[in-house]
Amino acid sequence: MQQDNSLQILSKMIEELRVYQSELKTQNNALQYSRLAAESASERFESLFSNVPLALMVVDETGMAIQSNAMALRLFRPTEQDPELNFLMPLVKPDQVKLIERALATAQRDGHSLSNEVIFSSGPQGEFTGDLHIARIRYTKDDQSHFHFICAIVDQSPLLAEQRALNERRRALQESAAALQQRNEELRLSENRLASIINSSLDAIICVDKDLLIRVFNPAAAILFQCPAEQALHTPLERFLPDITAVMTNTQVVKHAQLGEVAGKTVAGKPLTLEASITSEHHPQGNITTIFAKDLTAKKQVEAHRNSLETQLRESQKMQAIGTMAGGIAHDFNNIISAILGNAQLAQQDTPSDSGVQTSLLEIDRAARRARDLVRQILTFSRNETPKRSPLQVAEVVEETTRLLRVTLPPTVGLEIHLKTTPLVLADATQIEQALLNLCTNAIHSFGSRKGTVSVFLDACHPTEQECQELGISPGSYVTICVHDTGSGISPEKLERIFEPFFTTKPVGQGTGLGLSVVHGIMQSHQGCVSVTSTLDVGSQFTLYLPVTYLELPQTPPATPPTSVVSNLGKHILYVDDDSALVFLVERSLQRKGYAVSTFTNPHLAAKALKERAQDFDLLVTDYNMPGYSGLELLRIARIARPDLPVALASGYITQEIEDDARTEGARALIHKPNDIEELCAAVQRLLQDDPAH
Repeated sequence: MQQDNSLQILSKMIEELRVYQSELKTQNNALQYSRLAAESASERFESLFSNVPLALMVVDETGMAIQSNAMALRLFRPTEQDPELNFLMPLVKPDQVKLIERALATAQRDGHSLSNEVIFSSGPQGEFTGDLHIARIRYTKDDQSHFHFICAIVDQSPLLAEQRALNERRRALQESAAALQQRNEELRLSENRLASIINSSLDAIICVDKDLLIRVFNPAAAILFQCPAEQALHTPLERFLPDITAVMTNTQVVKHAQLGEVAGKTVAGKPLTLEASITSEHHPQGNITTIFAKDLTAKKQVEAHRNSLETQLRESQKMQAIGTMAGGIAHDFNNIISAILGNAQLAQQDTPSDSGVQTSLLEIDRAARRARDLVRQILTFSRNETPKRSPLQVAEVVEETTRLLRVTLPPTVGLEIHLKTTPLVLADATQIEQALLNLCTNAIHSFGSRKGTVSVFLDACHPTEQECQELGISPGSYVTICVHDTGSGISPEKLERIFEPFFTTKPVGQGTGLGLSVVHGIMQSHQGCVSVTSTLDVGSQFTLYLPVTYLELPQTPPATPPTSVVSNLGKHILYVDDDSALVFLVERSLQRKGYAVSTFTNPHLAAKALKERAQDFDLLVTDYNMPGYSGLELLRIARIARPDLPVALASGYITQEIEDDARTEGARALIHKPNDIEELCAAVQRLLQDDPAH
């Protein structure tokens, strides 16, 4: 009986041992599977941690380095002879240790901190400068005292993988199954650190599997591609980076490659310009490819804007150079035109009125006056000084200009005027009239033999800030004069050069190319601008912008009684100019008016005459610009030799600075060249009448 009970107990124990053995086998299989999964996860996360293109260190609150990636080792310990990377502080220059201690304290308090331009040591002899980003990591919400810091050191060196450290970790995992649970915990911590690194990266980081489906989409990528991460995960990479997708599909991706500049697009299809690199890792479960992308769109826009500004600067310099050249040529033409006009007038006086020569002289006079107007246009373009402006009602200028224009209007062209009440502007009425007349004349010429209409619109506007930037004017209110025609229009390539001096769309012999450049110069001197839009075979529209002024119209002064005319006999004029033809003309003209005239083409001889016999002269008229000599010097000599002698300065180019200097030296008048000889004689007589000594 007892023997039977013992057999039953033994049989039961054997059965329990078999069940327990089966359970142990099942647990062992589960443990083996868990170990393999943990090893695979460890390899993926450690590989990504090591290949992030930043030097990364995990340190505790004392500054001891718990973990460092390959880039950190490469930066701080470039050779095998260098000591281990154990602490953060010895890597920093001694005078910056306090700075890093404050940064760690800030990161502990606020969760993150940034220190710029920190000098680190690299091995025993080297050093480099980098930015230190510190982020605090707490492993649990409840434990507020257990935390580490992730330190990211940004340097210009390329990212290198630290394969030796990874292999050592892999071998350590394979050697000890007993440490599997502890390693799983380390992997979990590593995953948290890696997630923090990816989420805090300033570059877009995207990981894709072998099917090119997105598995990781960090916050920087969500901002760059304007797509939330949850909407991007498990979708094709081609959705955002079609160029990289094509490269990865058609070629074998190497372990690490710099792709340079590539095209991308947001989730809405907006194009992006990116700088990208890729890293590929081979795993039993499938390849994992990581793409790092940086946005270059803003940089491209800045470069495009800079190129645009450089183009504008080149055009401005070209306009300035041509204007300077034009001003110099015009100055020389002044004396020639003055001689032609004066001699033509003298010849008309010497020729009977019924003579056929009078017709030829009249044509010479008309041609010379047209040449004089052309020279004035050149000088208007070349002058940079502020014009003499006064408060002006633009409507009056428009009405006067169009009244003159209707006289010469062809029968095939209609003229429409649309005027609105506008504020006052601070402007030179003559120059505004000239600009408007040039635009209207060009509009009439655009029709050729066709019929059409020229419309002039006067209005006021307040351009937006963007419009002011495009027009190159200051913000504010403006009065606009628009000249619209239904003519032949202007091609885009010609439109780019339309305001260049001597550039014209008219056939040879039908235009000088100065009209629009003069308009441009006038508007620039008035702190305004001129804009143009045109379509071939449809028409063109030019718009003048004049800034509004809040000054009031000047009061008309009362008329002064005429000055009595005195006899010219016995009055002695000293005239100085380096142009012999002009000197000869002025001498003859003034002698006919009854004056005694002494002329000099050499200013040094004139200066000598002033010093020796200043009392012999009643008036000095001198040119301003002579070779190696300034008329201001003659004025100065005259003021010393005889302070009461009336003096005048003549020039074809009188700036505000020249006028101020002339007034300082005692000039009572400034005579503009070229002028009619009658105008010169009238100026001489006026100066003599104003002289108290006479």
